[in-house]
Amino acid sequence: MAEPLLQARAVTVRFGGLTAVDAVDAQFHAGELVGIIGPNGAGKTTFFNAISGVQPPTSGALLLGGRDLAGQGPHRFAALGVARTFQTPRVFGGLRVVDNVDFGLQFAGRGRTAVPALADAQTILALIGLSPQADLPASAVTPAQQRLLEIGMALATRPRLLLLDEVAAGLTEAEVEAMARLIGRLRGELGLAVVWIEHAVTTLLRHVERVLVLHQGRKIADGTPAEVTRNAEVIEAYLGDEVAA
Repeated sequence: MAEPLLQARAVTVRFGGLTAVDAVDAQFHAGELVGIIGPNGAGKTTFFNAISGVQPPTSGALLLGGRDLAGQGPHRFAALGVARTFQTPRVFGGLRVVDNVDFGLQFAGRGRTAVPALADAQTILALIGLSPQADLPASAVTPAQQRLLEIGMALATRPRLLLLDEVAAGLTEAEVEAMARLIGRLRGELGLAVVWIEHAVTTLLRHVERVLVLHQGRKIADGTPAEVTRNAEVIEAYLGDEVAA
């Protein structure tokens, strides 16, 4: 198998006496669609923060393009093709929707070769279905559209690896399914690796190819959705009978 885009080796994050992420190993390859699930407090977002440069790990290595970036800032990860969204969308409410995406282009995307779908702000808005809202202030669009806009801002940096943190939170069932289809389409059309944290577990399991399960900061499973839903430790720690076959 080809070298992973991103490899986490024994990544640990501690806050005082609390170990939020406990020696997690993971690797993500080009073109993969991977889900991360686990109960509240499992360490999912802290792990995302570590692998995107937001939170320096206490120990461990983060290899991106063969370089260990552990402890370096988010701009270094972005420069090497990592983009992410946050649980609460971080958009510029006073700017037009199209200007939010253009900010992403100016921030990190201009120097990178773009596929046609990411050529400019208007084509990115068309890709994510926000062209009709282009001239509205970001504060004036719906919460679901703000989540799409944040994905558009991330895509504007022209990433190779897209990290999505609960992009379905607060959405209706129909909006969650539409979001999942969009994520699959972005992966396919842009050749992205996508790693997706989500509480909407049944939706996520239908759409991803591989699942990592975190529990109390540890990785307790890494496999296909079918394998993970049959894993006794995962069922006991998290899934219960909800999606167990």
